[in-house]
Amino acid sequence: MMNEDPTTVIPELALLVGAVLAVLVGAWTPRRRQGRVRVLALLAVGVGLIATVIAASEPPSTTFDTYVLDTTTHAVRAIVLVSLALILWWSRDAVAAHPRESEFTALVLLGGLGAVLMAGAADLLMLFAAFLLASVPLYALAGWAKTGATTEAALKYYLSGAFAGVTMLAGITLLYGAAGTTGYEVLAEGLVTGAAGPAAVGLVALLAGLAFKAGAVPAHFWVPDVTDGTPPPVAAVLTTIPKIGALAAMWRLLLAVPEAIVPWPLLVAVIAAISMTLGNLAAFAQASVLRLLAYSTVSQVGYILVIIAVGARTPEALPALLFYLAAYALTNIGAFAVVAAHPARTIDEFRGLGRRRPLLAIALVVSLLGLVGTPPTAVFVGKLTAFTAAFDGGMAWLAVLAAVNTVASLFYYLRWIAPLFRDEQPEPPQENESRTARHGAVAASALSLLLGVAAGLVLPLFATM
Repeated sequence: MMNEDPTTVIPELALLVGAVLAVLVGAWTPRRRQGRVRVLALLAVGVGLIATVIAASEPPSTTFDTYVLDTTTHAVRAIVLVSLALILWWSRDAVAAHPRESEFTALVLLGGLGAVLMAGAADLLMLFAAFLLASVPLYALAGWAKTGATTEAALKYYLSGAFAGVTMLAGITLLYGAAGTTGYEVLAEGLVTGAAGPAAVGLVALLAGLAFKAGAVPAHFWVPDVTDGTPPPVAAVLTTIPKIGALAAMWRLLLAVPEAIVPWPLLVAVIAAISMTLGNLAAFAQASVLRLLAYSTVSQVGYILVIIAVGARTPEALPALLFYLAAYALTNIGAFAVVAAHPARTIDEFRGLGRRRPLLAIALVVSLLGLVGTPPTAVFVGKLTAFTAAFDGGMAWLAVLAAVNTVASLFYYLRWIAPLFRDEQPEPPQENESRTARHGAVAASALSLLLGVAAGLVLPLFATM
């Protein structure tokens, strides 16, 4: 069913209006009162969440002929909006009274809007427009703090993104040439009668652009440098929000491409295997907590790609994908909130945190063990459903490799956990801790546990939403 009712995209409009108001209100508000911009943004997010809950009860439809409103779109809306609310809340101390405080809020909202639009796009041109919206504001966000490190990070992110965007556009051109259409609904029919060679090359090029947004191999090179070179709130946005949209977009696109024309399940499975393995191996040698988390995000994307690889082969894949995305978002945001709350950048500088800030240390332990996939955290259920989907989809070898990688990842997370409960270092960091980030870390870790415990109730919602 197709319609052109603008009320069907209220969540997206709320983010857009919130971003515009953030710029306008911020331009006419004294620096000491910029907090009102954040309040407006949180109100916009709240409106979007309410509209999402209402829209989820409606039957699937297509609006404006290019945007699908179904289970995937509604779930991604909810995940992105909750993630935005958490980050905007706990980043208050880090951005308060900053000369570009309102710009931070506007850029975060626009990046979230781009991620949501990527997930719902049902047309190649719409997908590319959403890709740009999820990229350009975040290039600026990477350099928001305007220091030497952030400027370098923004430049690396922009150059990598420019190359990925051009590659993606070339892939769209080839797919259009092979299929004669850009709409997903008739893409399969066009590919059956078109040239298979250009279609395969075009799909690979298109996937390269989405892999850049997701931080997957081979387009992952920007992740460690950009994550390590930006403030923790910015890093939390860059390693969470665009990944959600890109992975959901990859899911929707690939299901529209017949396996007989392009054997994409094997391609995605190989990318998944390399991503999880390379991410874990690189994380072993990291002393910087931000670089460790960066490589951790690469490995997490690999686990999620396991689900996408069998997406067309088992009905268990969709709820597994959406649940894992929600679990990853909460857990990853919680880990970055701890780094923002505690002014330390190396593993050894967290020594003795369990004695000074026991609640913050517990939040970090929950987040790190959650990223491993330890029960009863949400990522544990996400990985369990991913492994089940891989077995059901005929890729048992990929499930076994993911399980081996999960066990291996425990060691480098334990390298960070162990110093928390040792004697304090002689000279602890001198910077002030962030109270809002501390509260955000506790809230995110608690939500991760709650989602894991309530998985039996949430998973059926993702299957029938």
